[in-house]
Amino acid sequence: MKELRHITIGDMLEETARKHPLRQAVKYIEMEFDKTYYEFNNKVDRIARGLMGMGFKKGDHIAVWATNYPQWLVLLFATAKIGVVLVTVNTNLKESELEFQLKQSDSNALFICDGLKDIDCEKIIYSICPELKKCKKGELKSKKLPKLRTVVSFDNYYEGMYHWNEIEKFGVLVSDAEYEKRKKSLHPDDVINMQYTSGTTGFPKGVMLTHKNIVNNGQSIGDCMKFTEKDRLCIPVPFFHCFGLVLAIMACVTHGSTMLPLLWYTPMKVMHVVEYEKCTAVHGVPTMFIGILEHRDFNKYDYSTLRTGIMAGSPCPIKVMQDVVDKMKMKEITIAFGQTEASPVCTQTTVTDSLEKRVNTVGKVLPHVEAKIVNPDTGNEVGVGEDGEFCVRGYNVMKGYYKLPEATAEAIDKDGWLHTGDLARVDKDGYYKITGRIKDMIIRGGENIFPKEIEDFIFTHSAVRDVSVVSIPSARYGEEACAFVVLKDGLEASEDEIQKYVGNNLAKHKVPSRIFFVNGFPLTASGKIQKFILRQDAIKLLNLEKESNIETA
Repeated sequence: MKELRHITIGDMLEETARKHPLRQAVKYIEMEFDKTYYEFNNKVDRIARGLMGMGFKKGDHIAVWATNYPQWLVLLFATAKIGVVLVTVNTNLKESELEFQLKQSDSNALFICDGLKDIDCEKIIYSICPELKKCKKGELKSKKLPKLRTVVSFDNYYEGMYHWNEIEKFGVLVSDAEYEKRKKSLHPDDVINMQYTSGTTGFPKGVMLTHKNIVNNGQSIGDCMKFTEKDRLCIPVPFFHCFGLVLAIMACVTHGSTMLPLLWYTPMKVMHVVEYEKCTAVHGVPTMFIGILEHRDFNKYDYSTLRTGIMAGSPCPIKVMQDVVDKMKMKEITIAFGQTEASPVCTQTTVTDSLEKRVNTVGKVLPHVEAKIVNPDTGNEVGVGEDGEFCVRGYNVMKGYYKLPEATAEAIDKDGWLHTGDLARVDKDGYYKITGRIKDMIIRGGENIFPKEIEDFIFTHSAVRDVSVVSIPSARYGEEACAFVVLKDGLEASEDEIQKYVGNNLAKHKVPSRIFFVNGFPLTASGKIQKFILRQDAIKLLNLEKESNIETA
């Protein structure tokens, strides 16, 4: 077992750049960005000094709302080198959701791009902060977002915003001594990244992750895949999610491997990069792999260089796993399990595990991480093969939820155990299997959905009297949201109308795939809605009995 690393993200990048200066660090096929580790580290240094020159101090918060741009990648390491906390923003968020996150996170700056599919970033930020059009760059005074001072665009020049290309010039204001002093002032236990998750309540919470959390998790993840400087990873998963940031970026940089990111996922782009860049690995949620396997041009591409990768983020159908091994030649593909609060991976299979273990379990607990399964009612540990709540303790557990001490205490007990809310069992060999969830969470294609948020919004529709949202199985997404709606007497609404109402105001992945109109809900004696009955009803109505047998793997 390797020793736990006590190192900052910036020092880790510099260490890799010294070991593998001429090794290709990152290459984009959609943009002109191709850097060795030496070149990439130098670019990061120039941006880090520029940010310092702009006035960013240790502990400030910078939010980034963009797809997998090269600038996003540089910003991740540049902020880490100067102790600025990077707040990652889901690219699916709509205006009200973005406003909430920027305000709750106390973000001092926002970096945006033009490359979101159906969202106009500039239009939305001007709507939230109309003062931006008339202010000097870096001097925003917003009524809605009092902490936000600076907005930076990756793409074009806009009123009141800096352009990414302007940042480096501020570096002349920072001496070598000042820059080194800032870097040396950082500690591996400092919070350096904040990612938002719905967790166990309806409102998103900022998960505070440290250098130590992220570096060590990335190291262990890469070790499970036996990554070296010769590996080349195709990254179609988003950087704003732990899957992209830790399982991909950090797994590569800790091992000197090459990153081949896509701005966003399409099956064709993945197949193209795999063949023409001779990738040895590719990551994805099951939905992504299904899209590749079912693509009409799948057989036109060469997958012979592929060896490993990770399938995670949502329940993994056994057949999909088998097809990826057989048809995409990924005979050493691994499965990982965890959650953002655990930075994120707790267990993972390895390339040496049997196919049976890699198909039917989520592997063993990572080095330097403890796990136990407890009875959710009593808190006592259960025996081998018995179901209970999966709890984890170790370096990977988050520092806490930002400004939410009560929610933090609910998630992490006095002995340091993170209660995940996931039901699991462990076999005699130490391999874990996830069997369900205690918490009322839906995971659609790797995206976390909390039903209460959707219910609260649908309830605002003028025709709706009551609503209950449950998960239904999906062969493509693992799970999807399904809403049962009770209408007010004498009023009408259609399925399409409710879906559009949600889609116009919430992120796309939160739109229920089906809406059922009912006269009432099955209730317990105490008046609580029996959601498991609604889910069973939906499965029967939609003939999803076969899909409902899919277990998390």
